[in-house]
Amino acid sequence: MFILKTSNNISQIARLRSPKFRQTGSNCTLSFWYYNYGESVGAAELQLLVDGLKKPTVLWRTYYGEGNQWLKAVIQLGRLPHAFQFSLEKISLGIYEGVSAIDDIRFENCALPPPALSCEGPNRFWCRDTKACIDSLLVCDLVDDCGDGSDEDRCDPDLQCNFENGLCNWEQDVQDDFDWIRIRGPTPTVNTGPLKDHTTGTARGHYLYLESSQPRQFRDKAVLLSPLFNPSKNGTCVFRFHYHMFGKEVYRLSVFQRTVSNIKGWLLWYKFGNQENRWIRQTLFIRSSKPFQILVEGTVGDGFTGDIGLDDVSFLGCTLYNGNLPTISTTTLGTSVPATLPMNNCTEKEFVCRASGHCIQMIQKCDFRPDCSDESDESACVMEVCDFKDKNLCGWHQPALEQMSGNNSIRITKTFMWQLGRGAKLYPEQEGHCPLTDHTTGTEEGWYLFADSSNGEFGDTADIATPVISLTGPRCKIIFWNHMNGSTIGSLEVLYKSSDKASKLWTQSGSQGPQWNRAEVFLGVRSNFQVIFRAKRGVSYMGDVAVDDITFEDCSPLLISDKPCASEEFMCANKYCIPKNNLCDFVNDCEDNSDESPSI
Repeated sequence: MFILKTSNNISQIARLRSPKFRQTGSNCTLSFWYYNYGESVGAAELQLLVDGLKKPTVLWRTYYGEGNQWLKAVIQLGRLPHAFQFSLEKISLGIYEGVSAIDDIRFENCALPPPALSCEGPNRFWCRDTKACIDSLLVCDLVDDCGDGSDEDRCDPDLQCNFENGLCNWEQDVQDDFDWIRIRGPTPTVNTGPLKDHTTGTARGHYLYLESSQPRQFRDKAVLLSPLFNPSKNGTCVFRFHYHMFGKEVYRLSVFQRTVSNIKGWLLWYKFGNQENRWIRQTLFIRSSKPFQILVEGTVGDGFTGDIGLDDVSFLGCTLYNGNLPTISTTTLGTSVPATLPMNNCTEKEFVCRASGHCIQMIQKCDFRPDCSDESDESACVMEVCDFKDKNLCGWHQPALEQMSGNNSIRITKTFMWQLGRGAKLYPEQEGHCPLTDHTTGTEEGWYLFADSSNGEFGDTADIATPVISLTGPRCKIIFWNHMNGSTIGSLEVLYKSSDKASKLWTQSGSQGPQWNRAEVFLGVRSNFQVIFRAKRGVSYMGDVAVDDITFEDCSPLLISDKPCASEEFMCANKYCIPKNNLCDFVNDCEDNSDESPSI
C-alpha cells in the first residue's frame, strides 16, 4: 500500500484501518516493512484503538524521510484482553513530496496457549477454564497468561505492584540523587523511554520511569526500595519485573540485594545500553539466610535520550518481614580506641601500652617495630604488607572523604576517589581499562585498590594516605604493584608529607599496558611523616589507576646494641653499628649521616 497525493489542501490525512481483533496472548508482536522517502514526506504513526477507551495509544512513529529503502518495524503488543484495531495515519501539512508505503504485515506468537489434556510436573500450572498448561513462574506476575485470569486469581497483593495506584509498598530511597517518576503514555523526550505501560499495553496504564534530561547528569542514580522479606529458608524467593531500556544514551539498570540497611548490598543483576523499544521480562532467584531487601537502581546516561522504564514487579514464594534490617558501623579503620587505658604513670609525651600500661616514647609508636608486648603501639598504623584481601584497607585512609562525610554522603558518591575493586565485579564498560585480576592471587575474586575515573572531572586528584609514621630506618623502601591501562590515564604519584609540606618521591603518567607493573620507592630515614598515593584523573572515564600489594620493606629504625661493633662493622657517631660496605654510598645509613662524612 502506498499513498497517492491528490491535492495540495492543508492538513490532509491518509488513514489505513486494520480489521478488528478480539484479543492477543502475552508474547504477541506485530511487524511490518515501511518506506518513507522524499524531501517533504512528513511523519506517520501507528495507533492502537481499544474498545471502551477514548484515547488511542501510539505504538510507532516515523518523523521524517529515512532514505530510499525499506525498513522493518517491530512492535510489542503483549496481552490485550479487549477487542481492538489498528490505524496507520499519515498527515500532510500541505506540501507533500515523496513516497510513503507499507508492506508485509505480520503477527507472531499472538494466540493464547492451547488447551492441554493433562498438566503434570512440579513447575506447571493448569489454567482453570482455558485448560492451558503454563510454567508456574508465570503465576502471580500481573500478566494474564492463561487467558481466563486464573493464574492471577489467588495472589498476595503485598507481593506485587503494577504502579496503577501508586508505589504500593515500595519506597523511593532518600540517599540517591533523584526519584523514579510515575507516568502514563509516552515519556516527554522523543526516541527514548516507553510509549505505553506493560500492564495494560495502552497509554491508559501507569509505569515508573527515569527522566534523563536536565538537570540530571551522567551517572546520577535513582533507587527504588522493596519491602523487607524473611529469609528464604527451604524454597527460593523469585523476583520478576519488566524493564524498558530504549534510547541512544541509555546507561544502566541494576538490582541489588541487601541484609543491612545502610549499604547498597551486592549486585544480583544489571543491564547496559539500548535494548530497543520493548518491555523485557526478567526473573531473578534470591536466596538469603537473613531478612533482606531488594534495590532497583537506574543510572542516567551521557545525554537526554536515556529514559528507563519499570513495570509489573512481583515476588513468588516470599514472605514479608515485620522488623528492621540492622545497620553497620562505618567508622574509619584503625581509629577506634578502647575507652579505658590500664593504670599507668606515663606522661602526655609517652604512649601507653594497652595490655600492660608500660610507657614507651612517642617516637616508637608506628615505627614498624612492636615495642609493647601486645603490639598495641603498631595497631592503628599502616600495615607493613597490604594486599587488600577481605576488603581490608590496612590503615590507609582518604583524608578528603573524612572531611566530606557527615551530611554529604550523596556528594561522596560523585567524587573521584579510591575504592576497592575486583575483576568479578566489573561492568562491561570497565573491562578495557580496569584490572580483570588482582596482583596477589591473579584471580577475578582478589581485591585491589583503584581510583574510579567514571566519577569526577579532568584534573581531579584522589589521595589515600598512611597514618603518621614516627620513624623509619636507613634502608626503608616501599614496593608496590600498579596497573595503568586505558586511553585517558592521568598519573599516579607517591608523595612524602611532613607537617604541611608534601614532596614528590615517584610519578608515572599515561597508559603502561594491560598488566601489573612493579615499582620501588626509596624512603630511607624519615620521621613524623605520611606516605600518600595520589591519582590524577585524565580527560575521560577510560583511565582507572589501580595499586596492589603495597609493602614497606626494611623500615624499622636501627637499634643501638649494648655490644661493641664487630670488625666488619662501622660505629656511627650516634653509636649505631652498620656494615662497612655501606660507607660512602650516598645513603644515610647511620641516620645522622656520619657514614657519609668527607673525612672517611
